[in-house]
Amino acid sequence: MCLSRRSCSARAGRKAYTLVEVLVVVTILGIAASMIAPSMNGSASLRVQAAVRTLVSDITEMQCEALAYQRGRAIVFYPDENRYVLVEVNGATLDVALDQIRSISIKRDDFGDAKITAADFDGDAVMIFDELGSPVTAPNGSTPAGNGKITITGAGEKFEITIEAYTGRVSVKRVAG
Repeated sequence: MCLSRRSCSARAGRKAYTLVEVLVVVTILGIAASMIAPSMNGSASLRVQAAVRTLVSDITEMQCEALAYQRGRAIVFYPDENRYVLVEVNGATLDVALDQIRSISIKRDDFGDAKITAADFDGDAVMIFDELGSPVTAPNGSTPAGNGKITITGAGEKFEITIEAYTGRVSVKRVAG
């Protein structure tokens, strides 16, 4: 409802935004975008860290299962395929196809551009735990394995996961990439 004829005609004639209003909105959107952009770049790093945490969790799970079930467990790494397989040890040799518990691929969107670039356990890409959760050199073996390392890279970062000999202690270190 208009109080005077002049205010009614002023409202009816105004159908567009002024240049100042448009510039204010564009400036506010620019400031908001500049605050969001850095956090978008950080998500790639977080995805690589999620791959590292997933792998550490799976290593710990295999150690715990070995101890809980009093049966050997192994993790077989396929760095070229960017995946690893959790395996139950049922004899002196590993049968990945038959004794597979679960296969994990880190190619998924969840892990961004994370890659398993190396897995070395005494010259092999297989980590084996005895029935007490300690790293050993062979399925159903008792010879302690040396320190093992897994390297995961992505988003300009590099992480080394170390599994210590005898104890199986897992540690993660960010290294200069």
